[in-house]
Amino acid sequence: MAQAVTFMQRRQAKAILLLCGGGLLLLLYFLFEFRFPRITFVSGWVLLILMFLLTAYNGRKKLPFLPTLSSEAWLQVHIYAGLLTALIFGMHLRFRLPTGAFESLLALLFVLVTLSGLGGLWLSRSLPKRLTTVGGEVIFERIPFERKKIRETVRNLALASVSKSKSTTMADFYTAELDSFFARPCFFLEHLLDSNIQFNRLLRRTTELNRFLGLNERADMEEIIRLLQAKYRLDHHYSLQLALKLWLFIHIPLTYGLLVFSALHVALVYAFSSAAG
Repeated sequence: MAQAVTFMQRRQAKAILLLCGGGLLLLLYFLFEFRFPRITFVSGWVLLILMFLLTAYNGRKKLPFLPTLSSEAWLQVHIYAGLLTALIFGMHLRFRLPTGAFESLLALLFVLVTLSGLGGLWLSRSLPKRLTTVGGEVIFERIPFERKKIRETVRNLALASVSKSKSTTMADFYTAELDSFFARPCFFLEHLLDSNIQFNRLLRRTTELNRFLGLNERADMEEIIRLLQAKYRLDHHYSLQLALKLWLFIHIPLTYGLLVFSALHVALVYAFSSAAG
């Protein structure tokens, strides 16, 4: 409990420092906006340096043996510097919408990088906690094999019911309702939103089938229902782990694209400045 309180206090202290630092920057900006004509150049260089600092976090993760800050410390710097960068970006634009096509594209890239970073922060903070509540540790690369094994077991139970009961009720239901569910990952968005509406509908239809089954088939149907729930938990692991992997494939390429366009922006600005001079 004491550790949790200390953690919350540290987080609150960092948030207060960020707000104070941001407020001070805004104050300085509005004080010198018209007194210092080259303030846009200064904010641009500060912005570029901060972006390179933020990108360095990805390099730090690939080189964990370097005697630098810990990965957690780097992450904290990355988060708070990223938030500060968003404020400086607004100052650089003088809190106005960009006008030219190139500037608009650059601004769009910056917004996409910022939004993907915030989205990744939410994912990395919330999804690991939810994974621990699902039960059991599931290796992402083994999920397709586990899914295939469950599907084959359910299909065999459905087919065996035909010879056991001389009825195709369970086999027909499997073909019409369950085969597509067991064949692939399902309800990706539902898992991300921590909802189970669609699955509960499928589970309810499956459970209601018991009314039309004989005694010999009901035991197999109970096993199918158990495997249905196991497959749903497997899909939950798959969806959350995939989301944690996918956001990096969005955030990192956008970040490098932003750096390239920013460097080109600097080159163009100084080229036009030299020509004008």
